[in-house]
Parts: sequence; C-alpha cells; structure tokens
Amino acid sequence: MKLDKFDKEILRVLQKDATISMAELSQKVGLSHTPCWRRVKKLESQGIIKQKVTILDHKKLNLGVSVFIYVSIKNHDSVSLTAFEKAVQDIHEIVECHTTSGDKDYLLKVIVESVEEYEKLLKSKLTQLPCVDHISSTFALKQVKNTTELPL
Repeated sequence: MKLDKFDKEILRVLQKDATISMAELSQKVGLSHTPCWRRVKKLESQGIIKQKVTILDHKKLNLGVSVFIYVSIKNHDSVSLTAFEKAVQDIHEIVECHTTSGDKDYLLKVIVESVEEYEKLLKSKLTQLPCVDHISSTFALKQVKNTTELPL
C-alpha cells in the first residue's frame, strides 16, 4: 500500500500514543474526524496497524536482565526448523526470535529476573529446544536505546 503524508503522520502519532482519542489524532494530523477514522480503519484492515499494546517497564517488574542468545541448529531441514520455531513460542521469557544470516541460525532475546534465573532457564528449557547444536549467550549491560517506533 502506498502511504501518503496523512497516513504516515497518523502512524507516527499512534506509535507514540495508541490511546489518543480520534478527536486528538485528527487534530494533530490535520484531518477532520471521519476521514481520519476511515484512514485508521483502513490501516488496520490492511494489517499495517497490527495491534495496540501497553509497553511495560521490565525493570520495575523486577525483570532487569536482558540476554541475547545465538542458537545454531543441528539440522536445517524444514521439519527441524519448524519444530524449533514452534517450541520457542511456548517459552515466555523469550520475547524475540529472529532467523539470522551467517554462521548462527537464530537470535533470541530473553528477559529474566536474574542471572540465576537465566541459568535455570538455560538448563531446563533452552538446551532442551529441538535440534539445538550450540547456544551462545551475551548479557546486556545497559540499554542505550529501545523503541517500538518505526522510522516513517
């Protein structure tokens, strides 16, 4: 879909605050209420707006340890990859999973309470994932930037 300046501005505003009222949104983007509402509905129906969520502060929830994990898989057939990807969905501490290029197959982002909790997770779940050959973990020391806003 080709987005015009109004669509992009609607998306910019909604990325900052999805709870904004339609009246406020239409005022900020320079459209009247009904055309603005129609555009939002169109962006939703086309899947550009996937969902609206509440972003939580993981540190205030005592989940202060972020771990990035490279995973190499033993077999690269579709059955093995599908089994791994399906199993990852059931581990709540894994908040992101990406396939990667290069010598590693996946990059996972895990958020846990402590290093000890990560060790338990590693031993009880991560090493038990289907077809895992090698796991390499890196702990984040400080988060310098974190945004969900896409550059429009």
